[in-house]
Amino acid sequence: MRSLTHDAPVTPQQPWWLRLLPFSDVASPDLPLSRLMRLALFQVSVGMALVLLIGTLNRVMIVELKVPASLVGVMVAMPLVFAPFRALVGYRSDKHVSAIGWRRVPYIWMGSMVQFGGLAIMPFALLVLAGAGQSAGAPAWIGQVAAGLAFLLVGAGLHTTQTVGLALATDLAPIEDHPKVVGLMYVMLLAGMVLSALLFGYLLRDFSPGALIEVIQGAAVMTLLLNGVAVWRQETIGGPKAAVALADQDFAQAWSRFTQGDHAKRRLVAVGLGTMAFSMEDVLLEPFGGEILHLTVGVTTALTATLALGGLSGFAWASRILSRGFDPFRMAVWGTYVGIPAFLLVTGSALTGAVWMFVLGTLLIGFGAGIFGHGTLTATMNLAPKDQAGLALGAWGAVQATAAGVAVAWGGIMRDLVAHVTNSATGYLSVYVLEAVLLLVTMIAMVPLLRSRSASNPAFFQGESS
Repeated sequence: MRSLTHDAPVTPQQPWWLRLLPFSDVASPDLPLSRLMRLALFQVSVGMALVLLIGTLNRVMIVELKVPASLVGVMVAMPLVFAPFRALVGYRSDKHVSAIGWRRVPYIWMGSMVQFGGLAIMPFALLVLAGAGQSAGAPAWIGQVAAGLAFLLVGAGLHTTQTVGLALATDLAPIEDHPKVVGLMYVMLLAGMVLSALLFGYLLRDFSPGALIEVIQGAAVMTLLLNGVAVWRQETIGGPKAAVALADQDFAQAWSRFTQGDHAKRRLVAVGLGTMAFSMEDVLLEPFGGEILHLTVGVTTALTATLALGGLSGFAWASRILSRGFDPFRMAVWGTYVGIPAFLLVTGSALTGAVWMFVLGTLLIGFGAGIFGHGTLTATMNLAPKDQAGLALGAWGAVQATAAGVAVAWGGIMRDLVAHVTNSATGYLSVYVLEAVLLLVTMIAMVPLLRSRSASNPAFFQGESS
């Protein structure tokens, strides 16, 4: 057996940089940090796809390819068609038993292949959508259908991969470490987004259709490579078939059991409201920087890295606080506290032309979203039934993804409608103001959750907060 020296739990004798790594304390001799980090590569591939969908491509489509923002918003929101099925996918992987004993890996690989297919056809579909195919006699609707199909395939693939991958991570770790493991997975997602955004910005610094094709198809190949390495030897052949006990339970019964948990439905409503508030600007930040503040493609793509860096910092900070017993619902409310002034800063940048305000606001949006996401995710995992990790993560992800998709689509439509009546800058600002209002609504919706947890477990509110 190979040595586990470098995979042992983090101790004071280990390098200082390893001790600072978020969630590194989940490592153990049975589940070394190297194995967790390798599994987390599927999150890097998901982050890479998200950067393309909500960052690089929406800027390129709106500014360089002259596609209407409303159409771009609808395209980027296409993955929400599959998002509600995340709960079903998670449930199916909970009870799945393959002939060789695998439960999660077949679903992860299936999702990877679907994501690869969407990325493979995407650049050509976008060029036809922008009118590049009209010289060859291709009607406009072909570009719209092909682009919609590409976005739908990428969305279906990443939703499947992410839901089942997170469930596999919780399978491998002890129950008490589930929230930390899932947190580590999301840190890797955000790290993947940062690195991908910087790389895409560099490769597209001199935009051309050929460069766009190379970048997107390169991402398709990397998806298969990263996910293949991620799942290698994570599940053993002929392992224990723990899912057999769930074989007689259908999805309706499993869902009923899950929603009977502690304020499960209210938690999902809060997740949806907060996610909408933090997502409506996703399709607009880069076009806003290019059109209103006159920033280049490379600079605006770096803004996606800034947003992800803020989210990474929020997740890391929230992890330290929550590990000391702090209430995850209150942590989620803190995320709304950060988000409101963040959107006001972005609004102020349009009025003053101050780029630093835009960058700082973008960073704080990511920070607030990271805190909010970690709080709601930790609450979901802490309160989920022991044998429903896939369903719990699927429900959380389904609500989050659906709310984000609706928000992204409405953000693009609202921007176009308001801009048509007034001007382009006002169109963007109307969306940012609405997001701040939604954060206020989220705070109100979470008040009963705070009261419930305070009454049922006052110790949550006595944990260390620094």
